Amino acid sequence: MRGEPSCPRCGGRVRAPGLFVDTWQCDAHGAVFPLQPVIPPSVEALGAVAKRTHVPLWMPWPLPVGWLFTGVAYAGDDRSGGRATAVACSGPGPLGGPGELILVAEEMGVGLGARYAGIDGPDPGPYMNVEKPPQTKVLAAGRPTPLWHVYRTPDDRAVFAGEALGMWLWAVLWPEQAGLLMYDELVLTDLRDAGAELDLAPCGALSPRLLRP
Repeated sequence: MRGEPSCPRCGGRVRAPGLFVDTWQCDAHGAVFPLQPVIPPSVEALGAVAKRTHVPLWMPWPLPVGWLFTGVAYAGDDRSGGRATAVACSGPGPLGGPGELILVAEEMGVGLGARYAGIDGPDPGPYMNVEKPPQTKVLAAGRPTPLWHVYRTPDDRAVFAGEALGMWLWAVLWPEQAGLLMYDELVLTDLRDAGAELDLAPCGALSPRLLRP
């Protein structure tokens, strides 16, 4: 499954660097790191992105019972490397029915997490109240990591965000009730450091949320 790079913030077409401009350009958002075509779930896909990215590649590990890895995407090119990653997982929701989770790690200003969150972005700061205690915490690469609820998002999803390893960490879940998963003390592993554990990742069908947030 191949396609053209797109804007990480809006999904629109981007123009490749040329003679006079050395960055990828979106008509709406200017210079961007291009979002590469979504990669269907496979251990090889995870390994390829893990080698290319400069930002974490987060996955709940171990995965919640019944959950599967369902796709990966990254923003960047051969010159810049990955500056944002998105990993999708799907499984039974805490209150029944199917649930989906996309974890995004990105540098400030990329805007991929905001796109999946359904907000203007590019960063979550204006949509969080960090003066109040965080709503939940995860263990990311062995470090307790606070996450705050992101507000003014569409009603069909729950969104949390914080900072891990110096990068934004977004957790976007569908439906909204699936947000309860974030209160189960999730342990997130940066798959760049996973080694042979990557071979154990159970793969499911490609998540349509990666393609159409």
